[in-house]
Amino acid sequence: MSKYKTVRLSSPKLSYLLERRALWTTLILLLLCAAGAIISTGIGSQFISPLDVVKSIIGKGSAMHDVIVLKLRLPRIVIAMLVGAALASAGAVLQGLIRNPLASPDVTGITEGASLGTVLFLFFLGGHVSVHWMPVAAILGAYAVTFILYILSWKNGASPLRMVLIGTGLSAAFKSISYMFIISSPYFLANRAMTFMTGSIYGSSWAKDVYTLLPWLIVLLPATWLMARHINVQALGDEVAGSAGAHVQKHRFILLLLSVSLAGAAVAIGGAIAFIGLIAPHMARKLVGSSFGGLLPVSALIGAILLLVSDLIARTVFAPLDIPAGVFTAAIGAPFFLFMLYRHRNQ
Repeated sequence: MSKYKTVRLSSPKLSYLLERRALWTTLILLLLCAAGAIISTGIGSQFISPLDVVKSIIGKGSAMHDVIVLKLRLPRIVIAMLVGAALASAGAVLQGLIRNPLASPDVTGITEGASLGTVLFLFFLGGHVSVHWMPVAAILGAYAVTFILYILSWKNGASPLRMVLIGTGLSAAFKSISYMFIISSPYFLANRAMTFMTGSIYGSSWAKDVYTLLPWLIVLLPATWLMARHINVQALGDEVAGSAGAHVQKHRFILLLLSVSLAGAAVAIGGAIAFIGLIAPHMARKLVGSSFGGLLPVSALIGAILLLVSDLIARTVFAPLDIPAGVFTAAIGAPFFLFMLYRHRNQ
C-alpha cells in the first residue's frame, strides 16, 4: 500500500499529495480536539458531565445546562480553538518561509503590529465603531509591520535572516508605542488594553467574538493550506526554487500576507497570546515531518489544543480568579524558546 494519498480537485484544477501518516494524525487530533472541547466545557464552578454537554449542544439538554454550556462556556471554548489554530498556522508558514525554527508572529513583530492596530482602534474608535471592525484594525497594523519589515529587509529579495533580525527590533518598537497609548488612555480603556496585551479570551460571546473571527478563518485557513505547497519548494533555497520554475518572491509575498492576516485576525479577538505560533509547528514536525501538506493542518489542531488547555488551566486552577490564558502560554513558551535558541546556537 502506498504511504501517500492523492487529493485531486477538478474545479479549480488542483492536486495534493498527502502522507497517510499525516492523515491519520490529523484525524486523531481532530478527535482529541473535540473531546477536549466537550470535557473543558463541562469543567467550571459547576461541573457538567460530557454527556450533558453533548445533550445541550444538540438541543436536548436542560434549561440550566443550556445557559451554562451554550451562552457562557462554549463561545470561549470555540474562540480558544479558533485563535490557537490561526496563530499556529501563521507560525508554521513563517517558519517555512523564513527557514528559521525561531520564527513566529510574536518574534517577528507581526503580533505587536496587530496589537498596536487594536490598541489604536480602542483608543480612537472605542465605543463609536462596532467591534466587528476590530480584526480589520488588527490586520492593518500587522500589514504595516510587514510592509516596513519587507522594505527594510529587501536587498535583491527579502532575505529570511534579515527579516528575523529586523522583525525582532520592530516588535520591541511597536510594543513601546502600544504601551504609550495605553498609558495615555482613560482607566477603563487602559485596563481593557492591558488585558488584551497579555492575551485573554475572557468574556467571549458568539456575536462579538465567534461570528467576528470565524468568517476570516473560513477564507484564510483553506487559502493558506492551498498555497502552502509552495513552501516545500522554497525550502530548497531561492536559487534552486527559482531554477525549478517557482515564482519565489511572488509566492513568498502572498504566503506572508496570508500568515499576517491569520495572526492579525487572531490577535484582534484573543489578544497578544505568545508562543503558540512557535511551539505548535515544532510539535507537528515531530509527528508528521516537514512537508506542509500535512504539517499545516496538524499545526493548526495542536495550536487549538494548546490554547484550549491553557485557557482551561487559567480559568479553573486559580478560581475564582480568571487568569489570562496568555500568561500560561508564555510560561510554557518562554522556556521552549530558550531551549530552541540554545539548540540552534550549538548546531
